[in-house]
Amino acid sequence: MAAHPLTVGFDLDMTLIDSRPGIKAAYQELSARTGTFVDAEAAVTRLGPPLEQEISRWFPEERVAEISALYRALYPAHAITATTAMPGAREALDAVHAAGGRAIVVTAKYEPNAKLHLTHLGLAADAVIGDLWAEAKAEALRAHEARIYVGDHTGDVRGAHTAGALSVAVATGPCDADELRAAGAEVLLADLTDFPSWLKRYVAEGAEGADGADASEVASA
Repeated sequence: MAAHPLTVGFDLDMTLIDSRPGIKAAYQELSARTGTFVDAEAAVTRLGPPLEQEISRWFPEERVAEISALYRALYPAHAITATTAMPGAREALDAVHAAGGRAIVVTAKYEPNAKLHLTHLGLAADAVIGDLWAEAKAEALRAHEARIYVGDHTGDVRGAHTAGALSVAVATGPCDADELRAAGAEVLLADLTDFPSWLKRYVAEGAEGADGADASEVASA
C-alpha cells in the first residue's frame, strides 16, 4: 500500500457519535424480545468493549452468541436514528481532509452497523473497519498506516500504542481524563472541538513537539 501523507484513525462510540440513546433503545427492545431484563441505563455507561462482554452480564454463556446476533439484527431499526454526532465530530474529520489526509474509523462495533451510523449522520470517513477492540485495533491502524488514533477509552490508547501510533484521547466516554492520562495517552483533549486546532499545530510542527503540548491544557476534561 502506498504511504499516505497523514492517516488518522477515529473510534466511533462516544468519540465520533453519541450512540447512548440508540443503544439504550436497542437493549430495551432486546429485553422485550427475550423476556430477560437488561439494564440499558447501566449498559450505555460501559460503551467501548465488544458487545459480547455486555451481553454476558445478562445471559448465560451458551446464549451469548445467539443473543448478540439478535441484538445486531435489531440494531438498525432501533439505534441509528436516535444517535447523534458528537460535538466537533464533523469538523474533526474535515480537518484531516483539509490537511490532505485520510480519516478512517476503527471500532469494536459490528461493521455494517457502524457504516449505517456514518451514512445516516453524513460523516465522511475514508474507510470503516469494525469488530476490532483494544490491541486488535492495531491490525487496521497498521494496514492503513495510521499515525494518529483518536478515542475515548483506555482500550483505544492501548490500540494506538500497539500500532505505534500517537494516542489522542477525548474525555467524552466512560473513561475520565485521569484514566486516559494514566493509560498513556500522549494528547488529552476535552472533546473533538479541540481537535482541529491541535491537528493544525501537529502538522505545522512536522509532528514534532505537538504530541504532549496539549496534555496540560485539557483543563477539567
